[in-house]
Amino acid sequence: MARVNRPGRTLPGRLRIVAGKWRSRLLPVIDAPGLRPTSERIRETLFNWLSPTIEGASCLDLFAGTGALGIEALSRGAAHVVFIEKSAAAVAAIRKNLGDLEADNAEVFHRDAFDYLTRSDATPFDVVFLDPPFESDALSDLCGLLQQYGWLKANATVYLEQDKDREKPRLPDGWVISHEKVAGKVGYSLVSTNNET
Repeated sequence: MARVNRPGRTLPGRLRIVAGKWRSRLLPVIDAPGLRPTSERIRETLFNWLSPTIEGASCLDLFAGTGALGIEALSRGAAHVVFIEKSAAAVAAIRKNLGDLEADNAEVFHRDAFDYLTRSDATPFDVVFLDPPFESDALSDLCGLLQQYGWLKANATVYLEQDKDREKPRLPDGWVISHEKVAGKVGYSLVSTNNET
């Protein structure tokens, strides 16, 4: 997801899939205030980090926005992606893009992320993408809910994205940052949860 204009982001109006079976495919992005896909540069780095594990993975794109992260995961061989987004217009756009791609291994839910984590039957995931609104300070709470409510498979990986100037989120016991980087104003990292359940 992305909720503000950020340096280095894909141009408004389109999303280019970086790699995988839909490599270089261009998808429309709705014209909504602040809605921008995660930049190609960040997605390329992130999925290089995930390359040993993304094939066959089950993924949760919790603040889906344009669906850029989840769609990139599907393109690179993820077995299944669940998209959660509270904007009805964004949900409709993600569904249309998935339909155009003939992606039948994805589900899109029009839900608030916190409501989804606390009021749904947990299905554990291998990879969770957490890219909440840029002004949000919710990453610590979201990580705690993922752990508390059983959303993570053993040794799951969680992607975190936030303003680089924000304080780093508090992580649950046993979680370790395996990769981290800054691109423009964006700080992003990959966390190994070391979850044994």
